[in-house]
Amino acid sequence: MSNIYENGSYLKSNPTWHEENSSFKAIWISAMLKKHNIVPEKICEVGCGAGGIIECISKEFIYAECFGYDISPQAIEIAQKKQNDNLHFSNSDLLQETKSFNCILCMDVFEHIEDYFNFLRNLKTKAKHFIFHIPLDMNVQKIIRSGRLLKDRIDVGHIHYFNKETALATLKDCGYSVIDFCYTDNADLPNNKAPKIINSIRKFLFRFWKDKVVVVGGGYSLLVLAE
Repeated sequence: MSNIYENGSYLKSNPTWHEENSSFKAIWISAMLKKHNIVPEKICEVGCGAGGIIECISKEFIYAECFGYDISPQAIEIAQKKQNDNLHFSNSDLLQETKSFNCILCMDVFEHIEDYFNFLRNLKTKAKHFIFHIPLDMNVQKIIRSGRLLKDRIDVGHIHYFNKETALATLKDCGYSVIDFCYTDNADLPNNKAPKIINSIRKFLFRFWKDKVVVVGGGYSLLVLAE
């Protein structure tokens, strides 16, 4: 599956590389770090894509040195246009380097990776704190809609599917200690394509039955702070 990120196939299917969502995800990251009084001096985003999220983070944490890594040459070509004195990009595999960081961001990444257990275990050695954003694809509405999971596999490269419990268990199995987590609402993202009425119903019901709405109706991801 990794070839789709290197041979241009992923860019062809996702020409913006989801960059329109970057500022919203950066807000979620910043809020989580500030909630726990974490002020990293050296931040890395692994699987940074076109670099929009780490660019936003570099503007929020202005005294931090920020790095973005991605194996896709097409993504890094876009990202490097954002490069400056405290923001750097590399078309390489972070796990093959000796660098370490205060905080690593892994936003919508390990569901794309064939051997995600080894990826997570090796990543654990690279920083003190980690923020993960994990799509919760394993929900009733996606399962009962014929071909929906396969469509996501083809369009956006998701080859593993999680719910809240399996996502958190995976991190713990790989040696992480979960500090905090929260749901994020896909309806808040610019590229959300769900009908407005569906999003409105989800938001209303979510106020009363968070876990049940996520499991049944989908439309949410999980933001996790770990160490």
